[in-house]
Amino acid sequence: MSFTQVAALFCLAATVLNLTGLAIAALRLRRPRGLLAVSPAAPAVTIIRPLCRINNYERETLASTFALDYPNYEILFCVEDADDPVVGLVHGLMAAHPKVRAELLIGQDRRTANPKLNNCLKAWEVAGHGWVIMADSNVLMPRDYVQRMMARWRDDTGLVCSMPIGSHPGNFWAELECAFLNTFQARWQYVGESLGQGFAQGKSMLMRRDVVEAGGGLLRALGAELAEDAAFTKLVRAAGLHVHLVDMPFEQPLGRRRVQEVWSRQARWAMLRRLTFPVMFVPELLTGAFFPIVAGIYAAWQADLNVAMVAVGLAGLWFGGEILLARRAGWHVSSRLLLACALRDCLLPALWLVAWLRQDYVWRGNAVKVQPVMAEELD
Repeated sequence: MSFTQVAALFCLAATVLNLTGLAIAALRLRRPRGLLAVSPAAPAVTIIRPLCRINNYERETLASTFALDYPNYEILFCVEDADDPVVGLVHGLMAAHPKVRAELLIGQDRRTANPKLNNCLKAWEVAGHGWVIMADSNVLMPRDYVQRMMARWRDDTGLVCSMPIGSHPGNFWAELECAFLNTFQARWQYVGESLGQGFAQGKSMLMRRDVVEAGGGLLRALGAELAEDAAFTKLVRAAGLHVHLVDMPFEQPLGRRRVQEVWSRQARWAMLRRLTFPVMFVPELLTGAFFPIVAGIYAAWQADLNVAMVAVGLAGLWFGGEILLARRAGWHVSSRLLLACALRDCLLPALWLVAWLRQDYVWRGNAVKVQPVMAEELD
């Protein structure tokens, strides 16, 4: 078999795999038809929201926690520094909603290498209910947020989660973040779940305390990894359970983004995936359209075909399919999204290389070294 034939077959196989993934995600996603009703047997829930500074749309996302259509829940906000500007915002929201049980917990607890987990430990220790949701501060919660999480719990469930779906982008770099979050990362998470290989995403996670405690407890089980979602994935699989995803993910309003913000976040996530699931991370080099389209162009050139038409046709299949998925799901679509998807796929190989070459990153002022955590460090 000639190199040209290999290139053509690779292009064809990768394109078919991409379209199959888009189709699986489209079939798996289910847009809600109105608010989900609350079950008469709905259990009490603790919602833990770690805070650090004020993000875009912070008031709207935190205020959504107080407007849930759920009969029995408490909110535990966590922040390390009493001088953090988000403290005043939370106090104002708590004063405006006195009927909702909410508490702001302040203090540092540096017992693991994961800054976010450290921030949540104080809430875990005082949570009043057996069902717990951990949700990042930039998640916009619909009124039936808890019901939609609970609706995905099954007998074989160890965790229900939702990846973030970027919305309200304020500039092109936020469009690029939408391209990463929505039709790329969210799509492949649904594909993984459909194949019985669901994995956690730390934006919104519903869990039961007894499952976590059986896996070693929050400190030892989750502190054993730099990323709490990777730790949860391993904990759940070790228990013979599964990670399930909500039928329709929740929004993360973006606002304006700087290119460095988007790059740093994606590089950090790539480094953590490389550290926690290295075997699964290796094939990520070949994800995206960059290599398949280059291979298709080469094969077309060698076969004396119209290279421009082949390139346009392949781009239409790859990126047009993503636009169709976004429209079906009701996610953000704009004229700039096609360009953002193309730029994203050009960046994927560079992100893959960075994940292997870099050993540290800075997350919200915390310097983190990308290395395995020893069990004795958590004692």
